[in-house]
Amino acid sequence: MQKSTNSDTSVETLNSTRQGTGAIQMRIKNANSHHDRLSQSKSMILTDVGKVTEPMVEKEGYLQKAKIADGGKKLRKNWSTSWVVLSSRKIEFYKESKQQALSNMKTGHKPESVDLCGAHIEWAKEKSSRKNVFQITTVSGNEFLLQSDIDFIILDWFHAIKNAIDRLPKDSSCPSRNLELFKIQRSSSTELLSHCDSDIKEQKPEHRKSLMFRLHHSASDTSDKNRVKSRLKKFITRRPSLKTLQEKGLIKDQIFGSHLHTVCERENSTVPRFVKQCIEAVEKRGLDVDGIYRVSGNLATIQKLRFIVNQEEKLNLDDSQWEDIHVVTGALKMFFRELPEPLFPYSFFEQFVEAIKKQDNNTRIKAVKSLVQKLPPPNRDTMKVLFGHLTKIVAKSSKNLMSTQSLGIVFGPTLLRAENETGNMAIHMVYQNQIAELMLSEYSKIFGSEED
Repeated sequence: MQKSTNSDTSVETLNSTRQGTGAIQMRIKNANSHHDRLSQSKSMILTDVGKVTEPMVEKEGYLQKAKIADGGKKLRKNWSTSWVVLSSRKIEFYKESKQQALSNMKTGHKPESVDLCGAHIEWAKEKSSRKNVFQITTVSGNEFLLQSDIDFIILDWFHAIKNAIDRLPKDSSCPSRNLELFKIQRSSSTELLSHCDSDIKEQKPEHRKSLMFRLHHSASDTSDKNRVKSRLKKFITRRPSLKTLQEKGLIKDQIFGSHLHTVCERENSTVPRFVKQCIEAVEKRGLDVDGIYRVSGNLATIQKLRFIVNQEEKLNLDDSQWEDIHVVTGALKMFFRELPEPLFPYSFFEQFVEAIKKQDNNTRIKAVKSLVQKLPPPNRDTMKVLFGHLTKIVAKSSKNLMSTQSLGIVFGPTLLRAENETGNMAIHMVYQNQIAELMLSEYSKIFGSEED
């Protein structure tokens, strides 16, 4: 304990013990001023060895970045180029060039930082029309999209970040969470009580009752929030599965996101009614439209259409609200994209890839045709209807500018994908497109009778 030479000022050093951390709190009091009597505190967290160590950089480079949520609040998606630096537990985004970023790092400039402890990473094809997009979601509710047009670069980044997340502790063992809880507890208890205690001593008697009421009310609110959190946690851990709720009739079976065979069984058909409706609408008023199936429709309107279909409301695609044919094509693509298992079943994926690798064209066609005939009826019949429709799009390519190759690029990754995406994703993408193109260019031979 040290005292200043100024008789009006005293410096007290309070040592507070917290599990796993060392905290030093300094309080400055001035006896001459009422306002200065309010305590001021300054804390710093030290490591066990008494110094803060900077994590080593594991990877860095340029990526396209878009922040789409901040603390759970959705943000408008704005893409920008960022210099991204990955360390063992966090990602930092710099707006400047590499040289400027390194200079700012040396001068202590703080970039936008993402704590990876407890974070989640996943591919996010539906979040953007750009290719090679993945999303990072943090425990604090922040969401980032990262993208690169170069396949091997984005794959390398995805696995590097995923490995960094997997190495970090989960849930309550996460140091960042414990630090946040420590700060909340400290501010809501020690500092709040000491601050209010100082205020009560200085307040006039008629004001003390009001202040004490506010303090009690605040403590009561905190207790209520803790009870609510506890109940929510119990509810989440005991919540029934979607299948259980559907079996009890509490949730209707939906069209989007259901297995193809499930939808067909409910409708007593081998081709979903919604697929037929969309194809009929496109063939009626969209065959000549420039960029049909390539141009994206309004996402909000597509989601509205999706909601109506899932609620089993009567759907009329001739209604004026579905006037934009790109909304209809966007909904059809979304239906196939959200199938739990793609139109080309996972168990057939490698077989189709092996078939498309064959050098002789006739051998390729026979191999693909043989696989198509082995597919379950809902997959085979839906595939036949869809590709038959797409051949009509190709027939009008002089007006809609959609060639066999263009449609292969659009539908290949949507209809065909491996169950477990690995480092071969870029190679698979080539085969996906080629298979879709072959199905279109040789439609009559592949879907013709067996003796053809």
